[in-house]
Amino acid sequence: MKRTARRRKRTALRRVGDRVPDLAAAAAVACLLPGGVAVAGEADTAGPASADTVVAADETCATSLPDSFWRAPVDQLPVHPNSARYVSSIGSSVPLHPDFGSGHSDGEPFGIPITVSDEKLPETKVTLDYADESDKTGYRIPQDARIENGPASEGDRHVVVWDRDLCKSYELWNAKQEGDNAWHAGGGAVFDLRTNDLRPDGWTSADAAGLAILPGLARHEEAASGHIDHAIRVTVPRSDRSHVWPARHQAGTASDPSLPPMGLRLRLKDSVDTSTMGPQAKAVAEALKKYGAIVADNGSAWFITGEENPGWDNAQLDALKTIKGSDFEAVDTSGLRQSPDSGAVEPE
Repeated sequence: MKRTARRRKRTALRRVGDRVPDLAAAAAVACLLPGGVAVAGEADTAGPASADTVVAADETCATSLPDSFWRAPVDQLPVHPNSARYVSSIGSSVPLHPDFGSGHSDGEPFGIPITVSDEKLPETKVTLDYADESDKTGYRIPQDARIENGPASEGDRHVVVWDRDLCKSYELWNAKQEGDNAWHAGGGAVFDLRTNDLRPDGWTSADAAGLAILPGLARHEEAASGHIDHAIRVTVPRSDRSHVWPARHQAGTASDPSLPPMGLRLRLKDSVDTSTMGPQAKAVAEALKKYGAIVADNGSAWFITGEENPGWDNAQLDALKTIKGSDFEAVDTSGLRQSPDSGAVEPE
């Protein structure tokens, strides 16, 4: 599946420019909970959250199930036989980069915003450029849903809506609002968060790997609590023309076994010292050790993704940039799979 190239937009090889947080800029984020997650229909009265503010998670609708691959520890799994080649192709000397934070970069907020909806909404009309691999119906997107990098951006323009009433995630790529209750997008997917069902094999989503975005975002409320209990999505400059479970789609630039396939799990080596990191950075780093990062899209090397949130402390997150590609290793997760069409993992 090909996609039209635009600045910072995902194509078969999407390149995301290095984003340097502007600490002097205030976060212009509308309709925020104290933890910085947008809620549909609430007044814009909350200011930027402090770094230690925590929003209680809705236990009735988590972003993934307890037995999901997202929450599977990989710290004890064997190293992949091709680990060294994969890491080298991504960039052994390239630093890790948190592609999220507070404030603005190049005049735009950065990270992927999460719009939370707790109300019953009518179905939204969504037209799609790549309808053959997208979910055509079933979206219920609030009128005030936020767009990645802001409504005037020319980037990937992801929209992620966490519908806690129906326990679903509605995810669009290259999304543009088209009047009342209508959107146009390059591609989109509806994920039922109460199941481990994967998309049809060969289908993309709002991510090149065909996975959900919401469960793989580093969220501020988690980091503020000191514990992130899931894998985090990561981008690589070039990927192989293949995908491995749990990914369902590839967007490779070459058939090259030295390139990582979509769905590859990479973990931070246990030897990496996180003791001097601030609590937010440490929570991210420790999650990368225990749960790893999942190759979800093409983009800049070692860019991990989190939510746009004014509660992030950019100075703390900068500590993650001391980690290099050589501090990672690829993991063989083949033993986790129960079924090729399910994201559930084998019980321990």
